[in-house]
Amino acid sequence: MNSDTFRMPARRLATVATATALAAGPAALAGAGTAHATTDQGRASAVVLRTGLDVSLLDKTVNVPLAVSLNEVQAPRSADRTALTATLDGVDGGKPFSVLGADVASAKATVSDSLAEGSVHLAHARLHLPGLPLLSLVELDTVTSKATCESGRQPVASANVLGAVTVLGKRVTLSAGGPTDVKVPGVGEVRLDLSKRETTSNTAAASALELKISVNPLKLNVADVEGTLTLAKSTCETPPDPAAPVTDIKPQGAPAKETKLAETGGTSVTPYVVGSALALVAAGGGAVALARRRR
Repeated sequence: MNSDTFRMPARRLATVATATALAAGPAALAGAGTAHATTDQGRASAVVLRTGLDVSLLDKTVNVPLAVSLNEVQAPRSADRTALTATLDGVDGGKPFSVLGADVASAKATVSDSLAEGSVHLAHARLHLPGLPLLSLVELDTVTSKATCESGRQPVASANVLGAVTVLGKRVTLSAGGPTDVKVPGVGEVRLDLSKRETTSNTAAASALELKISVNPLKLNVADVEGTLTLAKSTCETPPDPAAPVTDIKPQGAPAKETKLAETGGTSVTPYVVGSALALVAAGGGAVALARRRR
């Protein structure tokens, strides 16, 4: 049999190896230089009331979590809600129990290309707890909060409690310098934190009023309520600035350590050319060895 019969497969093998190596080099280079960028809108949220309370009934033989939120909204999808009451079932003889009632209770979250904003407005509000059907836990005239995040500007957070504040039937004056403690013998105690505000370079959050509650009317163990409550909370996160240059895009699959190719006259493509040449040499040597064995 003619030896050329065996040389043809060897040549073909070398040709295939050449094409594969040359194709692999540019492909690897393209992969190393590919950058992935994502765009995103800002975010905003607002809620009139959020509770995290534990209600114990009948000498703590029955525990009911009082987890209620009123008019909670979130954006990118802009939204607003204006329900005036929040109710809870199962803690008042099976009848709906009104936790919060107000003349105005609105929460709004909006997002655009350059602005994200959450805001809350609460007016003439009365908050009740199980075991205290006639005595309000808190009565408030006006409560507001607002968080504004605008591209290219420092986020801003504001919160206010305006007018009279009554806690467990007692008129109180809130202080921005620290919490206010209200204790009523035979009823319980409430700690109030006024106007919490936090901002970072791209976020803002504001809560008009936060309460820590421990109530057990006359120590009858009919309704023992403990936990926290937040009124008028707004948050936002800055949308990306469409005019700002993108600086945080990194190549995918880049080498962990750069090689100083300029010193030898190389370029960023050199490693792939060298890799292709080595592949060609290996493929050619393999083809020659195969041909010799078959001879």
